[in-house]
Amino acid sequence: MELYHVIKRALLTEKSTIARDEANKYTLEVDPRANKIEVANAVEKLFKVKVLNVQVMNVTGKKKRMGKIVGRKRSWKKAIVTLLPGSRIEIYEGA
Repeated sequence: MELYHVIKRALLTEKSTIARDEANKYTLEVDPRANKIEVANAVEKLFKVKVLNVQVMNVTGKKKRMGKIVGRKRSWKKAIVTLLPGSRIEIYEGA
């Protein structure tokens, strides 16, 4: 899988911002077919940082209603990437 297809977007929530500031953990939405090794390689090569740990999880889409019709939001994969102390992703900081 190509590096640019592994990482889809950065997740900017209150919880992810606190984790980034306190523990140097960055939260990303990644391709559902990507594994931990591919995520770590993509982050290291694209952002030129050293990755310490990667945790991935599948997020199931929630049920949504439109009147009597029940649908679902899409399911996606989330990765929490821990960087070595002193490393940081510059693009992420400017968002």
